[in-house]
Amino acid sequence: MFTHYSKYLDAAVNEIAKLPGIGKRTALRLALHIHKLEEEEARLLVEAILNVKTKIIKCSVCHNISDDEVCEICRQPKRNGKTICVVQDIRDLIAIENTAQYAGLYHVLGGIISPMDGVGPNQLTLPELFKRVDEEDVDEVILALPATVEGDTTNFYIYKNIKGRVSKITTLARGVGIGEELEYADEVTLGRSLHTRTDFEIQYKQR
Repeated sequence: MFTHYSKYLDAAVNEIAKLPGIGKRTALRLALHIHKLEEEEARLLVEAILNVKTKIIKCSVCHNISDDEVCEICRQPKRNGKTICVVQDIRDLIAIENTAQYAGLYHVLGGIISPMDGVGPNQLTLPELFKRVDEEDVDEVILALPATVEGDTTNFYIYKNIKGRVSKITTLARGVGIGEELEYADEVTLGRSLHTRTDFEIQYKQR
């Protein structure tokens, strides 16, 4: 695209444009900005990107991103270990944490059940979730998955597998709009949805 200027610029634009939501024009602006950086600034940027890829691992307990085997949230003694909030991915965990309305633990599934996309229960961290329910002193599991067909399918699959093994199974109140991703919900709405969460079985039977 820009080879008549510089093959190095062209390569940078092509790589940056592979990032989600980044088109070629934005990629060009970013590449030119990087070109203007001091060498040390550019080195720090490259190092930060490499560290994200090579040094971040998954928490062995909840599958959150972490610098250590067990993430900071799971290590915090003040968190309520009797409540587990099940989320689709890291972005949803971050969205809930930003509300400052939840003090329990999490479980990151790494996706949701979607047969059309070839994603079944075995591709997610569902076995690990069921093991936590059996082995940890859990009173409540909050199903904080997207209000979509796939999210509801995953909710029901979890419900069927843990019913009778945990005292309370709840889901977010529908303050979060149907089809809306948690990461895009405003913090007030998401916080209220957490506070007014409802019994999953009651909500399911009302449909």
